[in-house]
Amino acid sequence: MSSDKDLNFVLKSLLAGGVAGMCSKTAVAPLDRIKILLQAHNDHYKKFGVFTGLKEIVKRESFFALYKGNNAQMVRIFPYAATQFTSFELYKSFLTSVMGNKSHVAKFLSGSLAGVTAVALTYPLDTIRARLAFQVSGQHRYRGIVHTAVSIVKQEGGIRGLYRGFLPTLCGMFPYAGFSFYTFEMLKYSCMKYAPQWTCTPCNRNTGGVVLTVPAKLLCGGFAGAIAQSFSYPLDVTRRRMQLAMMNPETQKFGKGMVSTLVEIYQSNGVVHGLYRGMSINYLRAIPMVAVSFSVYELMKQTLQLDTGMKL
Repeated sequence: MSSDKDLNFVLKSLLAGGVAGMCSKTAVAPLDRIKILLQAHNDHYKKFGVFTGLKEIVKRESFFALYKGNNAQMVRIFPYAATQFTSFELYKSFLTSVMGNKSHVAKFLSGSLAGVTAVALTYPLDTIRARLAFQVSGQHRYRGIVHTAVSIVKQEGGIRGLYRGFLPTLCGMFPYAGFSFYTFEMLKYSCMKYAPQWTCTPCNRNTGGVVLTVPAKLLCGGFAGAIAQSFSYPLDVTRRRMQLAMMNPETQKFGKGMVSTLVEIYQSNGVVHGLYRGMSINYLRAIPMVAVSFSVYELMKQTLQLDTGMKL
C-alpha cells in the first residue's frame, strides 16, 4: 500500500472505531452509571439492585440523571474506541505477518495490545467520567469535565491523581481486550466458514464473498463481551474503588495501591459481594455494549469500504 492509502485506511478506521464506541456506550449509559454506584457502594444506592436502583435514580434525581457523566464518556470514548480498533488492525497486520495468519496468539495479543494502547492514551477522561457519574444530585462536588480535572490535579497530587487505578486497569485490560477481540474474530470466522447460509449475506467487496448479518454480528459480539468480562471483572472493581476513593473520607483506604485495594475489597466484602459486586449488571451492560460496538464497527468498515474480508 502507498503512504496515501495507508493514511486513508487509518483515518477511516479511526472514524469507524470512534462511532462504534460512541454508539455502544450511549446504548448502555444508564447501566454504566448504576454499575459505578453499586461497585463503589454509594450511600444512597448501595441497598438497591440493578432495576430498583435505576428506578431510584429517576425518582431521586431525574430521568436524565441516568446519563450523568455520559458527556465525559463521549469525550473519552471516541478517541479510546478509535485508537483501540485502529491499533488492533495494525497490530494484527504486523503480528500475523510475523507469527502466521492462523496464529491464535497473534490475534489475542493484537486485541490485548490494542486495549492497552487505547486505555493508556485516554485514562484520565475515564477517571473524570467516573467521578461525575458517582455524584448524586444535591451533593455535587464537581461542576463539569474541566472543573473535575483541575480539582483532581490540585487536590490529589497532580497528574498522578488522574491516573489513580491505572495499574489494575492495565492488568484487567490485557485479558479483557484480548479475549474480546480474539473471541469475536474466532466466532466471526466460524460463522463465515461453517454456517454462512444462516449467518451471512453476499458481499462483492469481501474476499470471502460474504459478510455477517447484523443479528450474527450482535450475537458474536455479545458472546465476546460475556467471556471477556468474566476474566477481568475483579480488576475493574479495583479500578473503580481506586478512582473514587478520594471522594469520601471513609473510602480513602481504597486508594493506596492495586494489591492493597484488592485485599481490602476482599477482606471487607468477600468475593461475591466485593470483587464481583455488580457482576450481574456488568453482564447486562457488557454483552449489549460489546455486541453494539463490534456490530457498528463492522458496519462502518463495510460502509467505508474497509472490510476486505477474510480468506476462508
